[in-house]
Amino acid sequence: MNAATHSRDSSINRVLPGFGLSMAFTLSYLSLLVLIPLAGVFAKAAGLGLSGLWHELSEPRVLAALRLSFGGALLAAAVNLVFGPIVAWVFVRYRFFGKRLWHAMVDLPFALPTAVAGIALSALYGPQGWLGQPLNALGIKVAYTPLGVFVAMVFIGLPFLVRTLEPALEHAERTLEEAAATLGANRWQTITRVILPAVTPALLSGAAMAFARAVGEYGSIIFIAGNLPGLSEIAPLLIMIRLEEYDYAGATAIAAVMLVASCAILAALNALQFRARRTGAP
Repeated sequence: MNAATHSRDSSINRVLPGFGLSMAFTLSYLSLLVLIPLAGVFAKAAGLGLSGLWHELSEPRVLAALRLSFGGALLAAAVNLVFGPIVAWVFVRYRFFGKRLWHAMVDLPFALPTAVAGIALSALYGPQGWLGQPLNALGIKVAYTPLGVFVAMVFIGLPFLVRTLEPALEHAERTLEEAAATLGANRWQTITRVILPAVTPALLSGAAMAFARAVGEYGSIIFIAGNLPGLSEIAPLLIMIRLEEYDYAGATAIAAVMLVASCAILAALNALQFRARRTGAP
């Protein structure tokens, strides 16, 4: 009787039946798809040595490409961090004509092939484009400049903020907002002290995903960037150029730096997200 009770309690305490097999499959699958390829990059980079890495990464062209990729991705994520919540708020809290159509358009950067998105952006912001022509008249050139890279990064990153925030806003307790209003709080106080703390983890998750996508984006950027070395050339494109030149050492060095920097920034954002959850937990 005691053995049967112990066996039943052990099966209840398990998260899933067959947890050991499921965990083994998960770790094997992730190792084959993620860990082993990344370990290969680190192993190849380690073979260059510190002097070899420094030689490859100290070139002005490489530094400019890394600066544009990471700087543009951070700036694009910051812009989406401001406007993404506004878009998500409108879709969650308001009803208007054509809402489903506009809501579906948010997913276009997900659905469109990256090359199609890049061609569309370059045609729109090009010298003769619908937006490019009036902007050129004002002295603002978007296509084939670093500004074009930034625009493409904002375009591909916006859906991550909107889609991540919508569930958080839908599940936010509106009674807390009503209580804040009855206590005399204005709209700004309600947003900063009631709504924002509740959605901060989702906000940081969306920003992290938008940043990661922008850093590694290739197809939608190269068409509008112009790809001028030292000016509008992104790091993923430079990796491809190095591979086409059979410069595997240079390509590996750039890839390793991008991998380490991306992991560090994502780890920092995840730490902030965890801290926000702990702070907001009851």
